[in-house]
Amino acid sequence: MTHSISAHEIQPRTLRTLALTQSLSGVGVTSTIAAGSLLVAYISSSEALAGLAQTFNVLGAAAMALPLASLTRRGGRRLALATGYTIASLGCLSAIFGGAHKTVFFMLLGTFMLGASSAANYQSRFAAADLSTPETRARDLSFVVWASTIGAVLGPNLMAPAGHLAPLLGLPKLTGPYLLAFVMLTLGTLNIWLRLRPDPYLLHLDLVHGTDGVRPTKVPTRAVLGYIARHSNALLGLSAIAIGHVAMVSIMVMTPVHMAHVDVTLKVIGLVISVHIFGMYAFSPLVGQFSDRIGRIRVIIVGVMLLLLAGIIAGSSAANNSVQLGIGLFLLGLGWSCTLISGSTLLTESISDDIRASVQGTSDTVMNLSAAIGGALAGVIIATLGYGWLCTIASVPVLVLGLFATRQAAAE
Repeated sequence: MTHSISAHEIQPRTLRTLALTQSLSGVGVTSTIAAGSLLVAYISSSEALAGLAQTFNVLGAAAMALPLASLTRRGGRRLALATGYTIASLGCLSAIFGGAHKTVFFMLLGTFMLGASSAANYQSRFAAADLSTPETRARDLSFVVWASTIGAVLGPNLMAPAGHLAPLLGLPKLTGPYLLAFVMLTLGTLNIWLRLRPDPYLLHLDLVHGTDGVRPTKVPTRAVLGYIARHSNALLGLSAIAIGHVAMVSIMVMTPVHMAHVDVTLKVIGLVISVHIFGMYAFSPLVGQFSDRIGRIRVIIVGVMLLLLAGIIAGSSAANNSVQLGIGLFLLGLGWSCTLISGSTLLTESISDDIRASVQGTSDTVMNLSAAIGGALAGVIIATLGYGWLCTIASVPVLVLGLFATRQAAAE
Protein backbone atom coordinates (compact mmCIF):
# COMPACT_ATOMS: atom_id res chain seq x y z
CA MET A 1 0.00 0.00 0.00
CA THR A 2 2.80 2.40 0.84
CA HIS A 3 4.27 2.02 -2.65
CA SER A 4 1.15 3.75 -4.05
CA ILE A 5 1.85 6.76 -1.85
CA SER A 6 4.40 9.33 -2.94
CA ALA A 7 6.41 11.50 -0.62
CA HIS A 8 5.26 14.53 -2.61
CA GLU A 9 1.63 13.78 -1.69
CA ILE A 10 2.25 13.16 1.99
CA GLN A 11 4.86 15.82 2.81
CA PRO A 12 2.50 18.85 3.02
CA ARG A 13 0.24 17.10 5.55
CA THR A 14 3.27 15.92 7.52
CA LEU A 15 4.68 19.44 7.70
CA ARG A 16 1.33 20.90 8.80
CA THR A 17 0.94 18.32 11.56
CA LEU A 18 4.44 18.84 12.86
CA ALA A 19 4.05 22.62 12.62
CA LEU A 20 0.84 22.70 14.66
CA THR A 21 2.36 20.68 17.48
CA GLN A 22 5.46 22.89 17.45
CA SER A 23 3.20 25.92 17.89
CA LEU A 24 1.25 24.36 20.75
CA SER A 25 4.43 23.24 22.46
CA GLY A 26 5.92 26.70 21.99
CA VAL A 27 3.00 28.42 23.70
CA GLY A 28 3.42 26.27 26.78
CA VAL A 29 7.08 25.47 27.16
CA THR A 30 8.60 28.88 26.40
CA SER A 31 6.50 30.47 29.13
CA THR A 32 8.38 28.28 31.62
CA ILE A 33 11.89 29.40 30.56
CA ALA A 34 12.11 32.49 32.73
CA ALA A 35 9.66 31.16 35.32
CA GLY A 36 11.78 28.06 35.93
CA SER A 37 14.94 30.00 36.81
CA LEU A 38 13.01 32.41 39.01
CA LEU A 39 11.07 29.62 40.73
CA VAL A 40 14.23 27.68 41.61
CA ALA A 41 15.84 30.86 42.90
CA TYR A 42 12.73 31.52 45.00
CA ILE A 43 12.54 27.99 46.43
CA SER A 44 16.27 27.66 47.13
CA SER A 45 16.92 31.32 48.03
CA SER A 46 20.06 31.10 45.86
CA GLU A 47 20.80 32.85 42.58
CA ALA A 48 23.69 30.48 41.95
CA LEU A 49 21.18 27.61 41.73
CA ALA A 50 18.84 29.45 39.37
CA GLY A 51 20.53 27.95 36.32
CA LEU A 52 19.68 24.44 37.52
CA ALA A 53 16.14 24.74 36.13
CA GLN A 54 17.38 25.06 32.57
CA THR A 55 20.26 22.67 33.25
CA PHE A 56 17.88 19.91 34.30
CA ASN A 57 15.59 20.76 31.39
CA VAL A 58 18.47 20.34 28.96
CA LEU A 59 19.65 17.20 30.75
CA GLY A 60 16.15 15.79 30.30
CA ALA A 61 16.30 16.59 26.60
CA ALA A 62 19.68 14.89 26.38
CA ALA A 63 18.49 11.85 28.31
CA MET A 64 15.45 11.45 26.05
CA ALA A 65 17.20 11.99 22.71
CA LEU A 66 18.53 8.44 22.30
CA PRO A 67 15.39 6.68 23.65
CA LEU A 68 13.25 8.71 21.24
CA ALA A 69 15.65 7.83 18.42
CA SER A 70 15.30 4.17 19.41
CA LEU A 71 11.51 4.48 19.37
CA THR A 72 11.75 6.10 15.94
CA ARG A 73 13.84 3.24 14.62
CA ARG A 74 11.41 0.65 16.02
CA GLY A 75 8.04 2.32 15.56
CA GLY A 76 8.44 5.59 13.64
CA ARG A 77 8.27 9.31 14.40
CA ARG A 78 4.63 9.18 15.57
CA LEU A 79 5.38 6.85 18.47
CA ALA A 80 8.53 8.71 19.46
CA LEU A 81 7.08 12.22 19.35
CA ALA A 82 3.86 11.32 21.18
CA THR A 83 5.89 9.63 23.91
CA GLY A 84 8.14 12.67 24.32
CA TYR A 85 5.28 15.14 24.65
CA THR A 86 3.42 12.87 27.10
CA ILE A 87 6.44 12.65 29.42
CA ALA A 88 6.83 16.43 29.23
CA SER A 89 3.21 17.04 30.21
CA LEU A 90 3.65 14.84 33.28
CA GLY A 91 6.78 16.83 34.10
CA CYS A 92 4.67 19.98 34.29
CA LEU A 93 2.61 18.40 37.06
CA SER A 94 5.77 17.51 38.99
CA ALA A 95 7.09 21.09 38.67
CA ILE A 96 3.78 22.48 39.89
CA PHE A 97 3.86 20.14 42.89
CA GLY A 98 7.45 21.14 43.66
CA GLY A 99 6.65 24.83 43.42
CA ALA A 100 3.54 24.52 45.57
CA HIS A 101 5.38 22.63 48.32
CA LYS A 102 8.73 24.45 47.93
CA THR A 103 10.44 21.17 47.15
CA VAL A 104 13.43 21.60 44.87
CA PHE A 105 13.56 17.87 44.09
CA PHE A 106 10.12 17.72 42.45
CA MET A 107 10.68 21.08 40.78
CA LEU A 108 13.89 19.89 39.13
CA LEU A 109 12.39 16.47 38.35
CA GLY A 110 9.60 18.30 36.55
CA THR A 111 11.98 20.45 34.51
CA PHE A 112 13.98 17.30 33.70
CA MET A 113 10.86 15.55 32.37
CA LEU A 114 9.81 18.73 30.58
CA GLY A 115 13.05 18.40 28.62
CA ALA A 116 11.39 15.55 26.74
CA SER A 117 9.38 18.18 24.88
CA SER A 118 12.62 19.75 23.64
CA ALA A 119 13.87 16.32 22.54
CA ALA A 120 10.62 15.78 20.65
CA ASN A 121 10.76 19.27 19.13
CA TYR A 122 14.29 18.74 17.89
CA GLN A 123 13.37 15.36 16.44
CA SER A 124 10.46 17.03 14.64
CA ARG A 125 12.91 19.00 12.50
CA PHE A 126 14.45 15.72 11.35
CA ALA A 127 10.96 14.30 10.76
CA ALA A 128 10.33 17.24 8.42
CA ALA A 129 13.31 16.13 6.33
CA ASP A 130 12.34 12.44 6.10
CA LEU A 131 10.33 12.91 2.91
CA SER A 132 12.02 16.02 1.51
CA THR A 133 14.22 16.35 -1.57
CA PRO A 134 17.80 17.72 -1.47
CA GLU A 135 16.59 20.92 -3.14
CA THR A 136 13.98 21.60 -0.41
CA ARG A 137 15.46 19.84 2.62
CA ALA A 138 16.60 22.95 4.50
CA ARG A 139 13.39 24.79 3.60
CA ASP A 140 11.17 21.96 4.89
CA LEU A 141 13.23 21.60 8.03
CA SER A 142 13.14 25.34 8.62
CA PHE A 143 9.35 25.44 8.18
CA VAL A 144 8.85 23.24 11.23
CA VAL A 145 11.35 25.33 13.19
CA TRP A 146 9.51 28.47 12.06
CA ALA A 147 6.18 27.04 13.23
CA SER A 148 7.35 27.56 16.79
CA THR A 149 7.31 31.34 16.24
CA ILE A 150 3.68 32.02 17.12
CA GLY A 151 3.69 29.94 20.25
CA ALA A 152 7.21 30.85 21.29
CA VAL A 153 6.62 34.59 21.03
CA LEU A 154 3.19 34.38 22.64
CA GLY A 155 4.29 32.03 25.43
CA PRO A 156 6.57 34.33 27.46
CA ASN A 157 3.95 37.07 27.29
CA LEU A 158 1.47 34.68 28.88
CA MET A 159 3.70 34.45 31.97
CA ALA A 160 1.82 37.23 33.72
CA PRO A 161 -1.76 36.02 32.90
CA ALA A 162 -0.83 32.45 33.82
CA GLY A 163 0.78 33.78 36.97
CA HIS A 164 -2.49 35.50 37.91
CA LEU A 165 -4.40 32.25 37.34
CA ALA A 166 -2.25 30.10 39.62
CA PRO A 167 -3.16 31.86 42.93
CA LEU A 168 -6.84 31.36 42.10
CA LEU A 169 -6.12 27.64 42.26
CA GLY A 170 -4.16 27.98 45.48
CA LEU A 171 -0.77 27.72 43.75
CA PRO A 172 2.29 30.02 43.75
CA LYS A 173 2.30 32.65 41.02
CA LEU A 174 5.37 31.23 39.26
CA THR A 175 3.72 27.82 38.75
CA GLY A 176 1.17 29.37 36.40
CA PRO A 177 3.30 28.89 33.25
CA TYR A 178 3.55 25.17 34.04
CA LEU A 179 -0.24 24.91 34.13
CA LEU A 180 -0.34 26.46 30.67
CA ALA A 181 2.41 24.13 29.43
CA PHE A 182 0.51 21.05 30.63
CA VAL A 183 -2.58 21.97 28.60
CA MET A 184 -0.63 22.85 25.45
CA LEU A 185 1.54 19.72 25.54
CA THR A 186 -1.49 17.49 25.99
CA LEU A 187 -3.10 19.02 22.89
CA GLY A 188 0.15 18.60 20.96
CA THR A 189 0.35 14.93 21.90
CA LEU A 190 -3.16 14.29 20.62
CA ASN A 191 -2.39 16.08 17.35
CA ILE A 192 0.69 13.94 16.67
CA TRP A 193 -1.01 10.68 17.62
CA LEU A 194 -4.12 11.28 15.55
CA ARG A 195 -2.76 13.11 12.48
CA LEU A 196 0.84 12.02 11.79
CA ARG A 197 -0.27 9.27 9.41
CA PRO A 198 1.36 7.72 7.47
CA ASP A 199 4.52 7.93 9.52
CA PRO A 200 7.14 9.92 7.54
CA TYR A 201 10.13 7.90 8.74
CA LEU A 202 8.57 4.51 8.06
CA LEU A 203 7.26 5.70 4.71
CA HIS A 204 10.72 6.95 3.77
CA LEU A 205 12.19 3.52 4.51
CA ASP A 206 9.45 1.79 2.51
CA LEU A 207 9.92 4.08 -0.48
CA VAL A 208 13.71 3.68 -0.45
CA HIS A 209 14.13 0.06 0.58
CA GLY A 210 10.69 -1.48 -0.01
CA THR A 211 8.31 -2.94 2.54
CA ASP A 212 10.44 -6.09 2.78
CA GLY A 213 13.73 -4.19 3.04
CA VAL A 214 16.10 -4.47 5.96
CA ARG A 215 15.22 -2.09 8.75
CA PRO A 216 17.90 -0.05 10.57
CA THR A 217 19.34 -1.71 13.65
CA LYS A 218 20.70 -0.14 16.80
CA VAL A 219 24.17 1.34 16.37
CA PRO A 220 26.35 1.86 19.49
CA THR A 221 26.94 5.50 20.36
CA ARG A 222 30.71 5.03 20.11
CA ALA A 223 30.33 3.74 16.56
CA VAL A 224 28.06 6.67 15.67
CA LEU A 225 30.56 9.19 17.02
CA GLY A 226 33.34 7.43 15.14
CA TYR A 227 31.31 7.66 11.92
CA ILE A 228 30.74 11.38 12.43
CA ALA A 229 34.41 11.99 13.22
CA ARG A 230 35.44 10.34 9.94
CA HIS A 231 33.15 12.59 7.87
CA SER A 232 34.16 16.23 8.15
CA ASN A 233 30.85 17.66 6.97
CA ALA A 234 28.96 15.53 9.49
CA LEU A 235 31.35 16.69 12.21
CA LEU A 236 30.88 20.31 11.23
CA GLY A 237 27.10 19.87 11.22
CA LEU A 238 27.15 18.35 14.70
CA SER A 239 29.54 21.04 15.96
CA ALA A 240 27.31 23.82 14.62
CA ILE A 241 24.24 22.31 16.30
CA ALA A 242 25.94 21.78 19.67
CA ILE A 243 28.01 24.96 19.95
CA GLY A 244 25.27 27.26 18.68
CA HIS A 245 22.89 25.71 21.19
CA VAL A 246 25.19 25.91 24.21
CA ALA A 247 25.98 29.57 23.52
CA MET A 248 22.30 30.41 23.13
CA VAL A 249 21.15 28.52 26.24
CA SER A 250 23.93 29.85 28.49
CA ILE A 251 23.17 33.49 27.74
CA MET A 252 19.41 33.24 27.38
CA VAL A 253 18.68 31.41 30.63
CA MET A 254 20.69 33.87 32.74
CA THR A 255 19.26 37.03 31.18
CA PRO A 256 16.11 36.99 33.40
CA VAL A 257 18.32 36.60 36.49
CA HIS A 258 20.53 39.48 35.31
CA MET A 259 17.48 41.70 34.78
CA ALA A 260 15.96 40.71 38.13
CA HIS A 261 18.89 42.41 39.87
CA VAL A 262 17.10 45.73 39.36
CA ASP A 263 13.57 44.45 40.05
CA VAL A 264 12.48 44.37 36.41
CA THR A 265 8.88 43.17 36.15
CA LEU A 266 7.91 39.76 34.78
CA LYS A 267 6.19 41.57 31.90
CA VAL A 268 9.43 43.24 30.77
CA ILE A 269 11.45 40.06 31.22
CA GLY A 270 8.85 38.16 29.22
CA LEU A 271 9.03 40.77 26.45
CA VAL A 272 12.83 40.45 26.16
CA ILE A 273 12.57 36.66 26.02
CA SER A 274 9.83 36.99 23.39
CA VAL A 275 12.12 39.12 21.22
CA HIS A 276 14.84 36.51 21.63
CA ILE A 277 12.56 33.65 20.64
CA PHE A 278 11.23 35.71 17.72
CA GLY A 279 14.81 35.85 16.48
CA MET A 280 15.15 32.09 16.97
CA TYR A 281 12.15 31.11 14.88
CA ALA A 282 10.58 33.92 12.84
CA PHE A 283 13.21 34.04 10.09
CA SER A 284 13.70 30.28 9.85
CA PRO A 285 12.17 30.02 6.33
CA LEU A 286 14.63 32.63 5.06
CA VAL A 287 17.50 30.82 6.76
CA GLY A 288 16.36 27.59 5.13
CA GLN A 289 16.11 29.17 1.69
CA PHE A 290 19.56 30.74 2.00
CA SER A 291 20.94 27.41 3.15
CA ASP A 292 19.49 25.70 0.07
CA ARG A 293 20.72 28.50 -2.20
CA ILE A 294 24.20 29.49 -0.98
CA GLY A 295 25.15 26.37 0.94
CA ARG A 296 24.98 25.01 4.46
CA ILE A 297 28.52 25.95 5.51
CA ARG A 298 28.22 29.59 4.47
CA VAL A 299 25.06 30.00 6.55
CA ILE A 300 26.82 28.39 9.54
CA ILE A 301 29.51 31.09 9.21
CA VAL A 302 26.81 33.78 9.15
CA GLY A 303 25.36 32.24 12.32
CA VAL A 304 28.75 32.39 14.02
CA MET A 305 29.07 36.09 13.22
CA LEU A 306 25.61 36.81 14.62
CA LEU A 307 26.30 34.87 17.82
CA LEU A 308 29.55 36.76 18.40
CA LEU A 309 27.82 40.11 17.82
CA ALA A 310 25.03 39.09 20.21
CA GLY A 311 27.55 38.33 22.93
CA ILE A 312 29.11 41.77 22.58
CA ILE A 313 25.79 43.67 22.62
CA ALA A 314 24.11 41.72 25.43
CA GLY A 315 27.26 41.39 27.51
CA SER A 316 27.85 45.14 27.57
CA SER A 317 24.26 45.97 28.56
CA ALA A 318 23.09 47.20 31.95
CA ALA A 319 20.51 45.05 33.74
CA ASN A 320 17.76 47.66 33.25
CA ASN A 321 18.53 48.37 29.57
CA SER A 322 15.80 46.18 28.15
CA VAL A 323 16.22 47.65 24.64
CA GLN A 324 19.91 46.74 24.31
CA LEU A 325 19.31 43.36 25.91
CA GLY A 326 16.44 42.78 23.51
CA ILE A 327 18.67 43.54 20.50
CA GLY A 328 21.40 41.26 21.80
CA LEU A 329 18.99 38.45 22.56
CA PHE A 330 17.33 38.85 19.13
CA LEU A 331 20.69 38.43 17.38
CA LEU A 332 21.46 35.49 19.68
CA GLY A 333 18.27 33.78 18.52
CA LEU A 334 18.91 34.52 14.85
CA GLY A 335 22.46 33.17 15.06
CA TRP A 336 21.15 30.02 16.73
CA SER A 337 18.62 29.60 13.92
CA CYS A 338 21.42 29.69 11.32
CA THR A 339 23.61 27.16 13.09
CA LEU A 340 20.73 24.81 13.95
CA ILE A 341 19.04 24.71 10.55
CA SER A 342 22.16 24.59 8.40
CA GLY A 343 23.95 22.28 10.82
CA SER A 344 21.00 19.87 10.97
CA THR A 345 20.65 19.85 7.19
CA LEU A 346 24.38 19.30 6.68
CA LEU A 347 24.38 16.46 9.20
CA THR A 348 21.36 14.76 7.61
CA GLU A 349 22.94 14.92 4.15
CA SER A 350 26.22 13.49 5.40
CA ILE A 351 24.88 10.21 6.81
CA SER A 352 23.41 7.02 5.35
CA ASP A 353 19.87 5.77 5.91
CA ASP A 354 20.90 2.77 7.98
CA ILE A 355 22.21 4.95 10.82
CA ARG A 356 20.08 8.07 10.32
CA ALA A 357 17.97 7.73 13.47
CA SER A 358 21.00 6.80 15.59
CA VAL A 359 23.05 9.76 14.35
CA GLN A 360 20.18 12.18 14.85
CA GLY A 361 19.59 10.92 18.38
CA THR A 362 23.28 11.11 19.20
CA SER A 363 23.56 14.64 17.83
CA ASP A 364 20.69 15.82 20.02
CA THR A 365 22.25 14.10 23.03
CA VAL A 366 25.58 15.85 22.43
CA MET A 367 23.80 19.16 21.84
CA ASN A 368 21.79 18.99 25.04
CA LEU A 369 24.58 17.63 27.25
CA SER A 370 26.78 20.50 26.10
CA ALA A 371 24.01 22.98 26.86
CA ALA A 372 23.41 21.37 30.26
CA ILE A 373 27.04 21.90 31.20
CA GLY A 374 26.84 25.44 29.88
CA GLY A 375 23.67 26.14 31.83
CA ALA A 376 25.18 24.85 35.07
CA LEU A 377 28.35 26.89 34.61
CA ALA A 378 26.32 29.95 33.60
CA GLY A 379 24.76 30.19 37.05
CA VAL A 380 28.15 30.00 38.72
CA ILE A 381 29.71 32.51 36.32
CA ILE A 382 26.98 35.12 36.72
CA ALA A 383 27.08 34.74 40.50
CA THR A 384 30.87 35.15 40.69
CA LEU A 385 32.02 37.13 37.64
CA GLY A 386 28.85 38.69 36.24
CA TYR A 387 26.71 38.65 33.11
CA GLY A 388 29.29 40.36 30.88
CA TRP A 389 31.88 37.69 31.59
CA LEU A 390 29.28 35.01 30.90
CA CYS A 391 28.67 36.41 27.40
CA THR A 392 32.43 36.63 26.77
CA ILE A 393 33.14 33.07 27.86
CA ALA A 394 30.18 31.71 25.86
CA SER A 395 31.65 33.32 22.73
CA VAL A 396 34.91 31.33 22.86
CA PRO A 397 33.57 28.01 21.46
CA VAL A 398 31.58 29.99 18.88
CA LEU A 399 34.82 31.50 17.61
CA VAL A 400 36.36 28.01 17.35
CA LEU A 401 33.32 26.88 15.33
CA GLY A 402 33.82 29.81 12.97
CA LEU A 403 37.42 28.82 12.32
CA PHE A 404 36.38 25.21 11.64
CA ALA A 405 33.60 26.26 9.25
CA THR A 406 35.88 28.70 7.40
CA ARG A 407 38.51 25.98 6.91
CA GLN A 408 35.87 23.55 5.66
CA ALA A 409 34.45 26.13 3.25
CA ALA A 410 37.94 26.76 1.86
CA ALA A 411 38.47 23.01 1.40
CA GLU A 412 35.37 22.80 -0.76
